[in-house]
Amino acid sequence: MSDPTPGAVMRGAVDLSSLRSRAAAPAPATGAEARRGAPSLVFDATDESFGQVLELSRTVPVVVDLWAEWCGPCTQLSPILEKVVVELGGRLVLAKVDVDANPQLAQGFRAQSIPMVVALVAGQPVPLFTGAVPEQQVREVFAQLLQLAAQHGVTGTVPVGEAAPDADEPAEPALPPLHQEAFDAIEAGDYARAVTAYEQALAQDPRDEQARAGLGQVRLLQRVQGVDLQQARDAAASAPLDVDAQFAVADLDIAGGHVDDAFARLLDLFAQLPADERAPVRERLLELFGLVGDGDARVIRARGRLASLLF
Repeated sequence: MSDPTPGAVMRGAVDLSSLRSRAAAPAPATGAEARRGAPSLVFDATDESFGQVLELSRTVPVVVDLWAEWCGPCTQLSPILEKVVVELGGRLVLAKVDVDANPQLAQGFRAQSIPMVVALVAGQPVPLFTGAVPEQQVREVFAQLLQLAAQHGVTGTVPVGEAAPDADEPAEPALPPLHQEAFDAIEAGDYARAVTAYEQALAQDPRDEQARAGLGQVRLLQRVQGVDLQQARDAAASAPLDVDAQFAVADLDIAGGHVDDAFARLLDLFAQLPADERAPVRERLLELFGLVGDGDARVIRARGRLASLLF
């Protein structure tokens, strides 16, 4: 994972020049906040609307969350980003970019892996971090971002009124108790407690697919926490048949959105190992298939290759 600390000097790490000419407009507003007349602190940004986001960043720092529906770590990170931005009370806003639906932005930000989080300050990009990180680290990065923005004269806030109940929008259904416990543990960075909660949910109902998916995601976060990507890659390169070393890089690739690379690494390892040593690799592949989604084209291709190696 990249260094999560914003640079002391804003760097032109991404090319947004092609988006600067897009028409500026007020920041998008949705739901109850739109009806109150206050801009939303969290909103979707698109290739067509990004000019307004650049303009907004001259008043208040804009955090940009690049994500995709198929990205498991994105589903863990995005709620954390939203929570911290909302708690900062308008000192930051969060623009969410679906990279599949907005290829120009994905290219402009050089989003080679996701989740990827950058900021915009006075129209200039500030790389923050790539991959899922715990809530405390997000808070530290955002605090540093606000200091950096102040150094560049960007100290505005977005006015946010008191949230009123919205009769037009039904309340979100409460999570089952063990799911809520797991969610709270993830937000606290306590992945071991989240794993235990999801395991208990599955023990109660083995057909609980949400618990199964959550368990896989948390186990991945647990495995990649604190792992240095370059050190892991060096270890894997020096020991191509070391199962644990290859697992570490595959996990980091999945967490960073490099799905095909992760699958190819483990399938190559599976092909080279003796038949009696293959079971752990197959199990890890099946776990990662479940994380990405059985209907994903990359999973379908990888399953096909795995089947050909098995038979």
